[in-house]
This record gives sequence, structure tokens and C-alpha cells, in this order.
Amino acid sequence: MFGLGMPELIIILVIIVIIFGAGKLPEIGAGIGKGIKNFKKATSDEDKQEKIEEKDKEGGSGPA
Repeated sequence: MFGLGMPELIIILVIIVIIFGAGKLPEIGAGIGKGIKNFKKATSDEDKQEKIEEKDKEGGSGPA
């Protein structure tokens, strides 16, 4: 993908541990996880909204 192999990833991980310390890694991981979760939720909500709008354009909302 980016030409990163296992040795490069290990070096990056060691640098991160040196900069932030081992105690901060769980916080960083949790923050990244929450960010990814929120991103997925936002994109899926947007997809649902687009499907609803398409349905409304095609056939309307049905009998009242």
C-alpha cells in the first residue's frame, strides 16, 4: 500500500511510545476508535438519508 513493512511499523510504534509514553496509548487508541465509530455512523446515516430521499422522489410517501 504505502511500502510500509513490518520493520517500519515497529519503528513507528517505538517512536510513538517514546513520544506519548506507554500510559497514554490506551487513551489514544480509545480516541481513534471513537473517531472511526463516529465516522462510520455519520456515513451510514448519510446513506440512509439518501435512500429515503430517492424513495420519496420515485413514489412519494404513499397513501395518507
